Amino acid sequence: MKESLVSIITPSYNSKHHIKYCIDSVRAQTYKNWEMIIVDDFSNDHSLSFIKEYILVDCRISLIELKSNVGAAIARNYALEKAQGRYIAFLDSDDAWAFNKLEKQISFMVTHGYPISFTAYEIINENGLSTNHFVSVVKKIGLYGYLKNTIIGFSTAVIDKKLVYEEIKFLDIRIRQDANLWISLFKNGYEAYGLNEILAKYRVHSNSISSNKLMAATKVWILYYKIHKFGLLKSIYYFVFYTFNATKKRLISAKIPVDFPPER
Repeated sequence: MKESLVSIITPSYNSKHHIKYCIDSVRAQTYKNWEMIIVDDFSNDHSLSFIKEYILVDCRISLIELKSNVGAAIARNYALEKAQGRYIAFLDSDDAWAFNKLEKQISFMVTHGYPISFTAYEIINENGLSTNHFVSVVKKIGLYGYLKNTIIGFSTAVIDKKLVYEEIKFLDIRIRQDANLWISLFKNGYEAYGLNEILAKYRVHSNSISSNKLMAATKVWILYYKIHKFGLLKSIYYFVFYTFNATKKRLISAKIPVDFPPER
């Protein structure tokens, strides 16, 4: 069973308004061989009690309770240490999946022998309402393509540990932890493959760091120039493409029908 098991990594911090929707979308999956590892990052709302309710009714869900707030990167690393599956899937606590997301994506990877995959997704607002913005994906992306266009929606990504031999671990930085992971893997020659179907919903909060475009862009620049040390000219070159594509993603979208469980 481990050969086809999907380990779903979900950090959670004060997520009482959205965690039920997130977990419900996992439990509704047509692909049944999964484990969901939720890491509570020392929440002070009622989200922890909600999570514990689910654990009582579904043994595939497990919980790691942290005794201090360590941030999403370290929380994900704790879950990765516990993960038993061949496949690693990422799902943030305020996002959700279409009911057939895992079935379609795992089949896509197995059929083609892909080590990393990602899908198109819909952007919703903090109240769960559609923004009528849909992000499509490219067929394949590697290091240089990704530096120009950080198109991988994190809650859509799946990694096949049988085909990715590098350690999957997150750097303890405040933003773009996902981008750092992909850049690190792509630098070692891996590529990711896109399934252009909208199989996830990505929630944007008005007060989040990622909603502040200038701050987000600054963090990407730091990632290119200071963390990965691509050099000044290369960093400027890729950063110009990044800002262009980030702007285009916000302005251009195409709707593809998809079924999601209702939010409650």
